[in-house]
Amino acid sequence: RVYPVESGGGSVQAGGSLRLSCAASGDTDSSHHMGWFRQLPGKQREGVAAISTDGDSTYYADSLKGRFAISQDTAKRIVYLQMDSLKPEDTAVYYCAAGFYYYYTDFLDRRNFRYWGQGTQVTVSS
Repeated sequence: RVYPVESGGGSVQAGGSLRLSCAASGDTDSSHHMGWFRQLPGKQREGVAAISTDGDSTYYADSLKGRFAISQDTAKRIVYLQMDSLKPEDTAVYYCAAGFYYYYTDFLDRRNFRYWGQGTQVTVSS
């Protein structure tokens, strides 16, 4: 019922920055939380960051704290992921996702997110 669409991916050099955007469409009356995930080649999808419906609470993977920041423009229904000090190991497909509630204790458990975008490629070169 919610359709996230990612944009802003691309290629950057190590140490550079990118800002991903996620526009949510569909059931605009539904309250939901948003999150960013990524999938490295040959690995399972992992949580990056999440934000509550009102934007008051954010959650990050421990290894990404300080480099990545999630935010949102509630009026425009857009969620952002600011990525700084990028490393080659950050190369992955990044997905935006939406969920209606947190069922599992780990806020970045992908099972807390039912609706997924198609993903946007981020490539970081050394």
